[in-house]
Amino acid sequence: MKKLSYKVALGGIIAALALLIMFFTGLGPFLTYLCPMTAGILLVAVVIEISKKWAFATYCAIALLSAFITPDKEAAMLFIAFFGYYPILKSILEKIKFRALEWACKFAVFNVSVISAYWILMNVFGIGQILNGLGEWGKYGIYIFILAANAVFVMYDLTISNIAITYINKLRPILIRKLK
Repeated sequence: MKKLSYKVALGGIIAALALLIMFFTGLGPFLTYLCPMTAGILLVAVVIEISKKWAFATYCAIALLSAFITPDKEAAMLFIAFFGYYPILKSILEKIKFRALEWACKFAVFNVSVISAYWILMNVFGIGQILNGLGEWGKYGIYIFILAANAVFVMYDLTISNIAITYINKLRPILIRKLK
């Protein structure tokens, strides 16, 4: 059993790094998507080292603080609505024995989360200019955007898996050796 001080320290370090990454969303438009993805991936270490429950508590802290300090509110909403908790949920969904059902659940979670996030941004927060860029694509622009987002989601899912494997096999032994 890990000591409480270890859990708090690791959660705090991951939260601080994730918030720093989320703060960078104001530096460029492409960072609106990259920063929430990267901040979410950091939670993999908490899942591996402590537990899913502790990772979820860390996610909640990051989500609350990022809502206030992140310059790009779209990025904060994407972290809160999907990218922050997905690395935790992924470890649960991958216990489904049938790959097709596993991926169907993953796609369902992704699409419901992201579409809900954009609906909230447009209708609750009044950020209607999100769809202005899609106007040039014609009436099929939103469908092209959703299709592209799903392709990026597949890459994100595979990236999380590769990072978790790399962390367990390469980085974790080095860190454990340094801490002893």
